[in-house]
Amino acid sequence: MSPAPEKRQDRRPPYQHAADELRRDIKQGRFKPGEQMPSVRELQERFGVANMTARSALNVLRDEGLIYTIHGRGSFVADIAEHTGDFETAYDPPAWYLGKAGKGADDGGKVEPDDESAGSALTELLTSLRDEIRALSAEHQELRREVEELKKAQQ
Repeated sequence: MSPAPEKRQDRRPPYQHAADELRRDIKQGRFKPGEQMPSVRELQERFGVANMTARSALNVLRDEGLIYTIHGRGSFVADIAEHTGDFETAYDPPAWYLGKAGKGADDGGKVEPDDESAGSALTELLTSLRDEIRALSAEHQELRREVEELKKAQQ
């Protein structure tokens, strides 16, 4: 018995297909910086995927720095002015995302414990600051929307 014919020609995993579509939407300006991304449920319906698949697509975009998530509020588009390349063809996932360390036993590199702990602490600090800035940016956008709504209501 031969395998069932595949419905789609795209051989990428479904979460990667969804992430690529959303990345393209962000790059083309369909989602503006600070704008809320569709909910996981909306992504499930749009791409015909499971809940975890939609979440994985958002995780890919978050790992790339294209979106940020605020617990209980949703995911929002980050300011991507610094991203100028073509994401579809020039995208290389960061080494940490692939589970590769810069230097290791394979290439004979050795990391001093002090350097490693200092680098680790610095990375944690920068990550914490980045997340704080993103949260403040989302709050700022929400306040701007509320101000606009109040102005419209007063007119």
